[in-house]
Amino acid sequence: MSKHPLFIIHPAAVEEAEKAARWYRERSVRSAGQFVEEVNDAIDRILAAPQRWPAGPYGTRKFLLHRFPFALVYRELPSTIQVLAVAHGHRRPGYWKNPNLNGLSPDS
Repeated sequence: MSKHPLFIIHPAAVEEAEKAARWYRERSVRSAGQFVEEVNDAIDRILAAPQRWPAGPYGTRKFLLHRFPFALVYRELPSTIQVLAVAHGHRRPGYWKNPNLNGLSPDS
């Protein structure tokens, strides 16, 4: 049995995911549940094989959700996976590329 690395999700990413889930819930409880389920599945898949998805700036990688216009932006450190953003694909593209995103430098 392989051990997953430590998982950390940036507070801004949690806020983004919660905001999106609220938006979907206002329109459809079922859609909101599917969104949360897909985010959780994405996290499980990232933890199982973090290097599987394409590399991006500042050592990040991006996992695109299949049914929703969102991506999980994360980076792999020696013993940690950091999710930096749950980014909407059509709003403020690349805002998370700031290397010092709320105090998380590319080297931390």
